[in-house]
Amino acid sequence: MLRALVLFAVLLLLFTPPALGRMPELNVKAICKSRSADAKMMRSAPLESIEDCVRGEEAAKQQLSTLWASTSVPIRNRCESEARSLGTTSYIDLLACIQIAEDEKSGPKKETGKQ
Repeated sequence: MLRALVLFAVLLLLFTPPALGRMPELNVKAICKSRSADAKMMRSAPLESIEDCVRGEEAAKQQLSTLWASTSVPIRNRCESEARSLGTTSYIDLLACIQIAEDEKSGPKKETGKQ
């Protein structure tokens, strides 16, 4: 029963359209419980405890909150869309996607030539 509720919460997150201009509100506890349940179902050890997962997601949410408003809408939309389509929506995933997109946008770094 708990697994069904967690799955429902995750699915609800996946199919709820993003609010315009606002950072998505995710239920990190449900996401972390779902990851743990998936690991158990696959008979593998979870990569981290649910508590550590929640702490990591909350830390990513804090970082993301400072980046979100300054990130272009196309990048935000792309990252949200990719995460939703892959079923991996989390603050950590969104933060990583935005950071990678911003790095790509700024172009390759020039080397100084020193070795």
